Amino acid sequence: MLKVLVADREVIVHETIARLLENETDAEMLPGVKEGQQALERCRKYQVDIIFLDVEIPGINGLELAQALTEICQVIFISSHKGYALDAFELNAVDYLLKPFEPKRFSRAFNKAKIQLQTKQENKVLDMVSLMRHLMANQEKTYKNRLVIKDPGHIRLIDVDQVNYITGAGNYADVHMLEGKHYLHRETLTALEKQLDPKEFLRIHRSTIIRSSSVSELYPNDNGDYTVIIKTGEQLTLSRRNKNKLEQLIGLA
Repeated sequence: MLKVLVADREVIVHETIARLLENETDAEMLPGVKEGQQALERCRKYQVDIIFLDVEIPGINGLELAQALTEICQVIFISSHKGYALDAFELNAVDYLLKPFEPKRFSRAFNKAKIQLQTKQENKVLDMVSLMRHLMANQEKTYKNRLVIKDPGHIRLIDVDQVNYITGAGNYADVHMLEGKHYLHRETLTALEKQLDPKEFLRIHRSTIIRSSSVSELYPNDNGDYTVIIKTGEQLTLSRRNKNKLEQLIGLA
């Protein structure tokens, strides 16, 4: 049910619009107002869908009021003068009715407001669907649980959960395993970084990706870097440019 408000100084205008809305089964006319501040408060309180607004309403005038209302509801201006029409449309008003208005002219303005309201609601739904799809796509994003390493004459499959750390070797990556072995992988460190879960693996240096759970000790250096000692005994470097990952590395983020 559409909530309709009339904001006008003249009682006859309220009565006329009430009569014209009698055949609109999807419209509920709220108690009218004669002053601008009251109109603003009622629109906010009752979530008005369409307002018929007198340009020269006392208090906050119609043009000033419309600036606050066009994001809340559909505004149809009503006036005895043509002079405000251009200003009204610049404020994104749906229509501008001259008093006294004929039923056909009123109906055209009211239907136009309903169409714009429906379009706005449909756009909100589309935006929500788009947002949900985006969120679902992010949730469904999967990271590799195995790496395929091509050695001369055969293909080796290694489990990501057994990877200790990875270092760059030009256009290759040297994958170091928890058991101590290491394998040369034909991918760059940057490409591998995108394939690994950032909750488990962190790029701590331009040439190093480390499993965060492998870290056992950290020592700050004079130059702003950190020496990272992992459980298997190796020493790696957390560079100054990656210092923002320190909290995540020690499990505080």
